[in-house]
Amino acid sequence: MIDARYDIAIIGGGIVGLATARELLGRRPGLRLVVLEKESLIAQHQTGHNSGVIHSGIYYAPGSLKATLCVKGKEALIRYCDERGIPYDLCGKVIVATHEEELPRLENLHRRGIENGVPGLEMIGPERLREIEPYCVGIKALYSPQTGIVDYTLVAEAYAEDIRAAGGEIRTNHEVTAIEEHDRRYQLETPSGTVEAEYVVSCAGLYADRVAKMSGAPSTPKIVPFRGDYYVLRPGLEHMCRGMIYPVPDPQFPFLGVHFTRRMDGSVWLGPNAVLAFAREGYDRFHVKPKDLLETLTYRGFGQLAFKFWRTGFDEMYRDYSKTGFLDALRRYMPQLRRDDILPGPSGVRAQALGLDGALVDDFVVNAKGNTLHVRNAPSPAATSSLAIADMISTTTEKAFALA
Repeated sequence: MIDARYDIAIIGGGIVGLATARELLGRRPGLRLVVLEKESLIAQHQTGHNSGVIHSGIYYAPGSLKATLCVKGKEALIRYCDERGIPYDLCGKVIVATHEEELPRLENLHRRGIENGVPGLEMIGPERLREIEPYCVGIKALYSPQTGIVDYTLVAEAYAEDIRAAGGEIRTNHEVTAIEEHDRRYQLETPSGTVEAEYVVSCAGLYADRVAKMSGAPSTPKIVPFRGDYYVLRPGLEHMCRGMIYPVPDPQFPFLGVHFTRRMDGSVWLGPNAVLAFAREGYDRFHVKPKDLLETLTYRGFGQLAFKFWRTGFDEMYRDYSKTGFLDALRRYMPQLRRDDILPGPSGVRAQALGLDGALVDDFVVNAKGNTLHVRNAPSPAATSSLAIADMISTTTEKAFALA
């Protein structure tokens, strides 16, 4: 029995799904649209567990979707926060080289950032670095004064308000468990009832591959969940980090490395590491879901990744179980840190698309299958880019579905 009928159903109540719903309703007033979210509240996974950084677009390959949508999305996000009165802080970020061998990579980041149109970038020496971050050491750094922080849960809640104000619906506790096509319309089965829609847009994050498979789209690239654990600076030491302190990324390795991030509440997060999560929602190391873990371990692409980066993976696992190892990584940038200065903090799970060849899918990926459209990969900086991603998805949706 059909519980309700719509023109478009969006699967996923994270920041990308909500931004997309908001954009579609803004373009097409009167559209019968519903967002289906499996949790009882919106923004409960990647949106609600990220570090809150407003990225500026330094890291991403020029011409990539990440580069163009991050720069465009950041500007749109700042305007939106100003309009809605959502607090944010452009506290700045330094990307710090501590060894000579990192300098060519740092220079490359500088060139890449300039090519991407990131404003205000500045190469600085140790003296200027100390002025910006008095407790940080390094031989050279790239300073991005326009990088900032925000609470993305507040942003997502504002998007949800816009959706409802425009006549859209958000149905929580509606996990999509099956998708069937009947007479050119889709029936989406959920424990709370069956929803029918002419078009489906999936922004399912950690379950993007499974939802795609339900609609007949390819099951690859597969989503592999990686958990990131944080420590926090002990209360009273927040002054040791004024903004953000990041390492110079090594392109040979798949993850960034631990860093220092100020939060809107004044706390400072340290990390994260990056280890395989044993469940797609495995926010602690003891959370194991056999189905999820078996699916990852038997995926050929994961085997390729593990073989190539086994030493990196071992180092990440060591830091996950060893506070001393984690502290050593942090002291590379802040040598005066002591063991008692850092306390266990929160964690998050990153939905990373992984190809059969073991390559991490680096860019945002969106593809269509019939009258369904799937966001297959939307890791960081997806939150920063959410309004720009929504614009792209909405344009793609209109073209793919030939909406009049």
